[in-house]
Amino acid sequence: MKKVNIIDVAQLAGVSVSTVSLVLRNKGKISEATIDKVNAAIKQLGYVHNTAAANLRSNTSNLIGLIIRDFSDSFSVNVTASVVQHLEKQGFMVFLGQPQDEGSQLRQCLTSFAQQGVAGVIYLHADNRSSSVPELITQCPLPTVVISESSVISTRDVIGRDNRQAGNQATRYLIERGHRNIAWLGGTADCLIRQERLLGYRGALAQYGLPFRDEWAPACDNDTLAAATATRMLLEQSNKITAILCHSPPVIIGCLSGIQQVGRTVGKDVFLTQQISLIGFEDMMHINLTSPLFSYVSASSEETGRQAATLIVNKIKAPALPAQKIIISGELVLRESA
Repeated sequence: MKKVNIIDVAQLAGVSVSTVSLVLRNKGKISEATIDKVNAAIKQLGYVHNTAAANLRSNTSNLIGLIIRDFSDSFSVNVTASVVQHLEKQGFMVFLGQPQDEGSQLRQCLTSFAQQGVAGVIYLHADNRSSSVPELITQCPLPTVVISESSVISTRDVIGRDNRQAGNQATRYLIERGHRNIAWLGGTADCLIRQERLLGYRGALAQYGLPFRDEWAPACDNDTLAAATATRMLLEQSNKITAILCHSPPVIIGCLSGIQQVGRTVGKDVFLTQQISLIGFEDMMHINLTSPLFSYVSASSEETGRQAATLIVNKIKAPALPAQKIIISGELVLRESA
């Protein structure tokens, strides 16, 4: 069987080869009717556009390198899914790299990207204990966008989260519901995400004339057992607490267990001293088997991925554009726990 080529598509659609080429590359001012005719001919003939060959001829690339360190982190996984979805809509493909360090393996990853001819790089900053971006990313000659869960100092384009706003928003909501004894649970002491959210928490307390108590903001490892133990100790030391803000999904699940261990329950009622309201952070729609369902401040991972895809494409098209810093705020999602 003869291999279908672009000339066959042009003849069937009744247009020139150059018009078919423009449609395939999504270039030029082509009418919707002509685009529909070309796409119908492509579908009828089963034509497959050789993007790699076209890129070689035009000295362009439709590949984007995406670097992710931690697939166990729900934010990184959700952002990756969003980046891929939005880049594919714009005709780009994602080439994934997972270096295990910021030295030799990251260097090898960037070298592989260069060998594959990627047009730009998106880097998911994994170290929430440091505000510095790896030097290899800073010096990368390709258009580069950094995504970070905490504040970073970088000369590259950056998309970050407003952790301070998230902590402040959740705390203010609880105060406005009538809570006056609000605790904070989780995150290790050196975690910048925890530190930034705590600034928002403390700011909201101060705004309403409420004291901050160190003993009511214990740090703990990001796992359910550590959170359950910390919660039990916290509530045994003070039975006045009526609400707890939880650092992450594992922490809020552990917190629920710790609350039950001291004979209390989770719910919205501020005036039932037995009940404790809970609000978590990160996207927790996948945790739908708990009772009650958890309220949380979203990580806006889908929007983060969309913004990153848009930013890297713009940077590829216009490399001289000044670096941008985009900060994305989370949304308070209210369900049954607060």
